[in-house]
Amino acid sequence: MKSLRNGSAWVLTVIGGMCLGAGALWSQPQVDLPQSVLQTPSDLSLAFREAAKHVLPSVVSITSKVNGGVQVAEERGQGQGGEQLDELFGNDEFLRRFFGNDGPRRFQGNGGNLRRYVPPQVGNGSGVIIGDGIVLTNAHVVSSADEVTVELHDGRRIRASSWATDPRRDIAIVKVEADNLSVARLGDSDAMQIGDWVLALGNPFNVGVSVTQGIVSATGRATRINELESYIQTDAAVNPGNSGGPLINLKGEVVGINTAISTNSGGYDGVSFAIPVNMVQGVIEQLIETGKVQRSYLGVALQSLTPELQQRFGAPQGGALVSMVKEGAPAAKAGVQAGDVIVELAGQPITNSSQLTTLVEGLPPGETQTLAVMRQGKKVDLKVVMEEMPEDYTDALRRTRPARGATPPAEVQDAMGLKVTALTPEIAAQLSISERTQGVVVTEVELGSVAYESGLRRGDVVQRVGDAAVTSPQEFKEAVDAADRTQGILLHVSRGDNALFLIVSPTE
Repeated sequence: MKSLRNGSAWVLTVIGGMCLGAGALWSQPQVDLPQSVLQTPSDLSLAFREAAKHVLPSVVSITSKVNGGVQVAEERGQGQGGEQLDELFGNDEFLRRFFGNDGPRRFQGNGGNLRRYVPPQVGNGSGVIIGDGIVLTNAHVVSSADEVTVELHDGRRIRASSWATDPRRDIAIVKVEADNLSVARLGDSDAMQIGDWVLALGNPFNVGVSVTQGIVSATGRATRINELESYIQTDAAVNPGNSGGPLINLKGEVVGINTAISTNSGGYDGVSFAIPVNMVQGVIEQLIETGKVQRSYLGVALQSLTPELQQRFGAPQGGALVSMVKEGAPAAKAGVQAGDVIVELAGQPITNSSQLTTLVEGLPPGETQTLAVMRQGKKVDLKVVMEEMPEDYTDALRRTRPARGATPPAEVQDAMGLKVTALTPEIAAQLSISERTQGVVVTEVELGSVAYESGLRRGDVVQRVGDAAVTSPQEFKEAVDAADRTQGILLHVSRGDNALFLIVSPTE
């Protein structure tokens, strides 16, 4: 489950073990939907019942399995050896979901990356069938998976043939090959208003598909869980395992995908969030058709405009304040400057940075668009040629780059307080080091051990013990056993793009 912490804890409704109209590319059902006009209290109960009955057969449970291995994640700042997970990654929900609160507690910054051995893990989430063999769910349910299994309402368990994700919006498409699938219909999330009744469906705590009710508490919520957000906030009970399940209106139409909760307890505390389906229609189509999302970018850092900033930058009607322009990016080529307030793009007025980001990503790469900015109180029109966003442009895109390949089980642990395993080509790729590098990978360092105190960290590659080169756990053990421990054991260690010597004094 995703945990959003800012005074209170935020939690992505998750994978339980860890944490409109018809689309052109899939077939939406033509069914008679229940009406939501209510006259008596019994009508409300009947409306809940009928809406749930229409959608329940299309709700699925998802099990995702990660084989394990050395995981590489981008470091947000300069890492210091031995910093606590809470201190170093208090806001990085990808790492917290992936490793869990009971997992390894320390990381080491190595050349801008963080490396950690992760054992095999299994998580649970939810999804909804929106077309023939097409399941809609959250990206965080399946993005790191090596194997995905979908359990249908009738009890059938089917291995997914493929899945594709958009980490920017936390949306994923899972494809299964099965007959007689019940398909839910997508509704118009823009039509949802505060006070509207909604039902949340999914598999909380892996107890089985369940239905809860609530109302729309707010729309357009931004919580900084994901990079692109405009959530429907509800008070429908949502818990770990509900991630990816549908939020429906009383017509039995899917209007959102349940994604996160705000919590102090770790469970439901009365506030939950769903991704509006209108926001991801184009993303769904691209994921079905090509397995990836093509998006444009400007190459700027944006800042929200406070009333004071609006006055200072001469933009009383709002807009998106540019705080930085990336060198060589489309915005830089167009002449955009830090301090500009973008007020119009492609003929669309811009009132805030979130709106601008969504608009930019939907514009076709290669096309020239007019971009208007307020600069020193004057409106300036610029021409910008849209370009496709690089695959590693944002934190979310970098964090979800494939990290496949299980770590071989052979390990050695001795009085030094560490474990090592063979350096395979897959691990070398994940550690961003040359396949020609020889050595053994440190997969675990016991806190407080002599290895830890000497500076060894997970993800380090030990190449030599004393004068002896080591290429396997057995060679490492033999070299350590044969070494003279009176003055400590000298290790030659590769760490990211650097190398260093460390002296370890093992206990007998």
